[in-house]
Amino acid sequence: MSAIAIGAKRGGLFRMGENLPAAMLTTVVIVSLIIFAHLAVILWLSFTDGAPGISTVSYGLANYVEVFTDRRTLDVLVNTLGFSVVSLVVALVFGVPAAWFVERTDIRGKTILFTLMTIGMLIPGFAAAMGWLFLMHPRIGLLNVWAMQAFGLSSAPFNIATVIGMGWVQGLNLAPLAFIMTAAVFRAMDPALEEAAQMNRASIFATMRRVTLPLAWPGIMAASIYIFTIGFAAFDVPAIIGWSNRIFTFSTFLYLLISPQDVLPRYGVAAALSTVVMALAAALSWWYGVMQKRSRQFAVVTGKAYRPRIIKLGWVVYPAWTFFALYFLLSKFLPITLLGWSSLLPFFQLPSAQSLSMISLNHYASQPWSLVLTGVQNTAILMLLTPTVTLAVSLAFSWIVLRSKVPGRSFFDFVAFLPHAIPNIIFGVGALLVTLYVLQRVIPLYGTIWLLLIVFSIARISYATRMTNAGLIQIHTELEESAQMSGAPLRRIFRRVLIPLLSPTLLYAWLWIALLTFRELTLAVILSSSTNTTLPVVIWSLWLGGGLGQASALAMVMLAAMAPIIAIYWIVARRHGLMASS
Repeated sequence: MSAIAIGAKRGGLFRMGENLPAAMLTTVVIVSLIIFAHLAVILWLSFTDGAPGISTVSYGLANYVEVFTDRRTLDVLVNTLGFSVVSLVVALVFGVPAAWFVERTDIRGKTILFTLMTIGMLIPGFAAAMGWLFLMHPRIGLLNVWAMQAFGLSSAPFNIATVIGMGWVQGLNLAPLAFIMTAAVFRAMDPALEEAAQMNRASIFATMRRVTLPLAWPGIMAASIYIFTIGFAAFDVPAIIGWSNRIFTFSTFLYLLISPQDVLPRYGVAAALSTVVMALAAALSWWYGVMQKRSRQFAVVTGKAYRPRIIKLGWVVYPAWTFFALYFLLSKFLPITLLGWSSLLPFFQLPSAQSLSMISLNHYASQPWSLVLTGVQNTAILMLLTPTVTLAVSLAFSWIVLRSKVPGRSFFDFVAFLPHAIPNIIFGVGALLVTLYVLQRVIPLYGTIWLLLIVFSIARISYATRMTNAGLIQIHTELEESAQMSGAPLRRIFRRVLIPLLSPTLLYAWLWIALLTFRELTLAVILSSSTNTTLPVVIWSLWLGGGLGQASALAMVMLAAMAPIIAIYWIVARRHGLMASS
């Protein structure tokens, strides 16, 4: 008996004669198989010795032996851990106080602050990294050149091209994520103990140190694990800042293995390294789940009468606004300003009367237009198709998990969570290996935009299913049952009931995924060729080739193109209450 028949027999919301449930279940099964295929091929190739498909290929543990005995692996691991820890510390230093100020104090302009922090997540990390290189590169960095000239120094006092420097930039990029995740913790926290501390004349800072932070600690730890995992797999900042100085983290070293400049690709070693990181990611994901459960013990929002206690800042409001201004200056304004300055000069130099006379739009006019237009076209197609496909698939996952009676449906929720638990670059490597060694003779996907569409969609399924799950949970099944009792088939119930009610959530998620697709570099650089290149990959290629001015100009064009899309996203989010703070 089929799963659909079993579901119908157990009293599901659909009947045997309908095709939509079968289509959704088929979609969910196929996508699940695709996700597991990516991981299975990585595991298989990690045991191969030699290129698969040739007569001399053999199997063994040679790749794992090389991974664990190669000195470079240890160096990469140390760099990655150091980079991730620094990123985490910086993100928490800026994100946690910002969340506390917005959620628990009487600071004004909360909506603006919340909006700016949220939108800050959409600024491409590689753009900020480029700006910081122009500020603190040991040779051309504006701050270093000025300091050496002003104080007669023989060497640069600052160097952003270090593990700590990369972590600083990545931490600034991840601070909005720390803000959003910990804001929810502060919002749901029991204010009674804070009130008791205030009644005993404890200062704001003493209350925060002795009461607020200990109560919020499980939630902060959950956010920390999540942020650390993102930092561990980050590609854009280490690629822009560390690549030229041969400072490799896991993601950039993995890219070097599969795309070397002077030797054959080491796919087996790359697969073995990816497998090790998959195991680490699984452990971190488990720990994240444990900390999330612990954090719920401190959430005491019990009903509509709940109101978190708002702390009056008094004179502290001035340091608070200084704190926010400093963050936005360091994370957004300063690097983007330097990026724009670099795009207008023939070579990067200090602001002066002479440099002002050299300003021109030559870097904007001298772009490799054929490649740029290809990148723009592919990026536009992916921006339209990726969120559409992702949300359609995610809605099928959510409906099967939450509405159907298919046996083992909770397993599909686990599958949808995998792209969140496992770094995206792993799926990129898996897709590359699948297309090269499994599908190339049957379905030649390598080098096509459809490969990018498939992998981009898989990478966003976790986020999209969380959104569609939340939206579907809020819609009571009585609405669907009433429509069914009136004789409406499921396809009409979707069209007339579910989709209209879910439309604000779907539109919000569609815009968010489209913006993330627009700025995606990690997956694109793994899978791109001359025919399916995207705009971020073109910028990366120009930068890697030494065209710093051209790369800066194209990055500024990209940021300008993002502005109206971000504005639309903000309007939609504000209108439907999806970007609001208490």
